[in-house]
Amino acid sequence: MRSPAFARDLRAWLKSHSGTADALAAALEQLSVDSAHPSLRTHKLRGALAGCWACSAGYDLRVVFEYVQHEKAEAILLLALGTHDEVY
Repeated sequence: MRSPAFARDLRAWLKSHSGTADALAAALEQLSVDSAHPSLRTHKLRGALAGCWACSAGYDLRVVFEYVQHEKAEAILLLALGTHDEVY
C-alpha cells in the first residue's frame, strides 16, 4: 500500500532519477516478499519517526514504511521515499 505522500515522492524521484527505476522496483519487490532481507538493511526508526521502519533501496535511497493491518492481514504501508537526509 502506498500513502499519497509516498506516491508524490516516487513521481518526483523517478522524474529526476529515471535511471534508478529498475533498482527501486527490485527493492520494493524484495520488501514485499521479505522485509527483513539483508540487502534491504531494514531497521526500526526512533525519535520523530518512532513506530516506523526504513530500508535501503540503493546507495542513498531510503524507503520509510509502517507495518499495518489491512483486510485482517499484516501489510506494509509505504510512507516516504528519498535520500537519507530527505526522509530522516
